[in-house]
Amino acid sequence: MTACNPSAGDAESARAEYPGELKYIQYQHSLEAQYLPAIRALISKDLSEPYSIYVYRYFLCQWGHLCFMALHPTDSSLIGVVVCKLEMHSSHSPPTLRGYIAMLAVSAPYRGYGVATALVKMAIDAMAQRGADEIVLETEETNIPAMRLYERLGFLRSKKLHRYYLNGNSAYRLVLLLKSTDVDAATDLALDEDDVSPPLSR
Repeated sequence: MTACNPSAGDAESARAEYPGELKYIQYQHSLEAQYLPAIRALISKDLSEPYSIYVYRYFLCQWGHLCFMALHPTDSSLIGVVVCKLEMHSSHSPPTLRGYIAMLAVSAPYRGYGVATALVKMAIDAMAQRGADEIVLETEETNIPAMRLYERLGFLRSKKLHRYYLNGNSAYRLVLLLKSTDVDAATDLALDEDDVSPPLSR
């Protein structure tokens, strides 16, 4: 699975004037008809191949409480979204409760205003409140803005995943430790084969 990260922005997309106080809301199942098509459209813009609707529903049906959206204050259109999950990770001894940032996207004209940072912070807080020991994600090694965003929030580079994506690009696995852990050991979390799974089918 890829974390769909905000990049530097498309050259063809003019930067929009910041609309003021955005609305940040938690995803609700009752909002699927209104926002799932917009979520798919926004995230697919940053993917070489779009995920199937079943991938989105896998996350949103089970962990909708870990999905947050940024909406335009005047028309409630979707500007940004983060999609996560939280599961027990049994390959560690003792097992850890691991959060995972699966998708993050911000509409290109609204990048650079801190929308992605706000969404990730909300996701981190939600997973921490539910007892997460750590949070992980993958991002393309060439996506420097995303790397900087996550590292500013305390994520560490855990492992380089060579040719991780279908387009042949490599990725870094990043980890944020939420509880007292040996940092040196934490940066080796992905050394086991069980930890290095390919992206989900798109």
